[in-house]
Amino acid sequence: MPHRVNALPRPFFFFIFLLFLCGLAHGRFFFGNQSSPHDVAVISDGVHGGPHNSTSPHLALKLLNGSLSAEVDGACEETYGFLPCTSSVLGNLFLILVYGYLMYLAATYLSNGSELLLEILGPGIVGGLFLPILGSLPDAILILVSGLSGSTETAQSQVSVGMGLLAGSTVLILTLIWGSCVVVGKCDIQNSFAIDNKDTKGFSLTGSGVSTDIWTSYAARIMVISVIPFIIVQLPQLLNSNLEKDIAVLVSLIVSVALFLSYCLYQVFQPWIQRRRIAYAKHKHVISGILQHLKKQALGKLLRDDGEPNEEIIKKLFQVMDQDGDGSISYSELRAMIVGIRFDEIQLDRDDAVGKVMEEFDTSHDSRIDLQEFLDGISKWIHEAKRSGDDTSNNDPHTMKFLFDFHSRTKQEHDLLGAGGQSDEIIEGVENPKWTTFKAVLMLLVGTLIAAAFADPLIDVVDNFSSATSIPTFFISFVALPLATSCEAVSAIMFASRKKKRTASLTFSQLYGSATMNNVLCLSVFLALVYFRGLEWDFSAEVLVILIVCIVMGVFSSFRTVFPLWTSSIAFLLYPFSVALIYVLDYVYGWS
Repeated sequence: MPHRVNALPRPFFFFIFLLFLCGLAHGRFFFGNQSSPHDVAVISDGVHGGPHNSTSPHLALKLLNGSLSAEVDGACEETYGFLPCTSSVLGNLFLILVYGYLMYLAATYLSNGSELLLEILGPGIVGGLFLPILGSLPDAILILVSGLSGSTETAQSQVSVGMGLLAGSTVLILTLIWGSCVVVGKCDIQNSFAIDNKDTKGFSLTGSGVSTDIWTSYAARIMVISVIPFIIVQLPQLLNSNLEKDIAVLVSLIVSVALFLSYCLYQVFQPWIQRRRIAYAKHKHVISGILQHLKKQALGKLLRDDGEPNEEIIKKLFQVMDQDGDGSISYSELRAMIVGIRFDEIQLDRDDAVGKVMEEFDTSHDSRIDLQEFLDGISKWIHEAKRSGDDTSNNDPHTMKFLFDFHSRTKQEHDLLGAGGQSDEIIEGVENPKWTTFKAVLMLLVGTLIAAAFADPLIDVVDNFSSATSIPTFFISFVALPLATSCEAVSAIMFASRKKKRTASLTFSQLYGSATMNNVLCLSVFLALVYFRGLEWDFSAEVLVILIVCIVMGVFSSFRTVFPLWTSSIAFLLYPFSVALIYVLDYVYGWS
């Protein structure tokens, strides 16, 4: 599990104390007998007398040429009336680092508090509703604040910060972080699978990489579906129509909220769905194992020359299993047969396996399997194995290669579902549930308060830094702010470095889930601001980049579970491509 923050760190108090000290310093401009504001000097009344040839009783310190005029003409406004502000480049850069660290701290508290809450309450409601929302809360708050500032004109100018954060966070997750997870989590690839904790091939582009389970592919497909609201909101621009923009924004908002609720419901029921799928895969593997066992007992004569089940051989197998000779197979006799079959490749509850086989064979519900029920059950299994195999495997009934193929496929299906690594993470009981609950709630509360308190100052500082450097606010928020709010970046990379299929699956599922929440929850907040505040939707280039990155990485990850090292280069190249594309479309072709 990722490292948890158990107490408020000292840097947090240091930064808060520093900000309050900065807010306590006040001053005023004193013009005296100067002929113009540009001749103003810094005044100190701590000494008597003044400079020569001056009627002022104060000591005047002349400033560098033109340095104060910028302060007078474009003086900044203190957020909340006490937080520091500046119009200089270095000053704003320092404040961006301070506020960015505080937002990162907020995201960390929310993440760690969510994990503690998950330990106590388990998945389901907590994992499906709270964790996705809390993980995207810092981004959502920053987006909300960017569109609530001041008048409509001010909000329109600052809302680009929210769009920059939304696009930058999604692109960062699916490019740099995704590629880094492949690099640090790589293992040797053998037979189309990455071998856990075996990394001997170095940086082989095709011989090393990561493997994930099928649920990770499902998460990537869901992420692709989540871009639908972006397509809807862009329809007026695609159709060159200015009359339906408000309607498009409203429809996109409704669809985005609906997708968010659907995704939360899927997360709630996904553990139950996963358990059912894994149980079914294990049962199929038990079937294939029993057929393989009976094939050996029958010396390869389980089928007749015409490919149909050999009933005479099956009857003899029934008699062997009927140890007491009463004409039926009891629960204990069936269990003795299944226990004798080695299922070392999967974690099997043999009592559960016996119960499922008994339930499937015992059509008379008398808790015993008679001869006819055994013949019908085995024949059904054989036909099922033949249907699931290749046609070329069924040509020779004497080799019965289809049984081996069926056994291999059921094992592969079991592995793709991620069932083989269930014991990788040891789940321990919570020693003090009340204290852990209190600590989790405290972390969530502190994280939320920090994010809410410093989101507005961060937006203002980004705007001031943009004015001081003439760098568009979008690019500052696109590159810098996602680093502050994406606390999952470090935890994802550290988790992937464990070099196991299960941890890789969880890591990439988390990345796809974060991108999905950006596309539904954060976009819902952004669209609500645009619609209810009457703002202009003019982000065609940004939407195009989000669509390209999500669709390319989503489709690429939807139909494969093995990612060789060369796939990380695609992710890495998409990041500079995204920045360059936005610049060209916005500032060369004038899309925005």
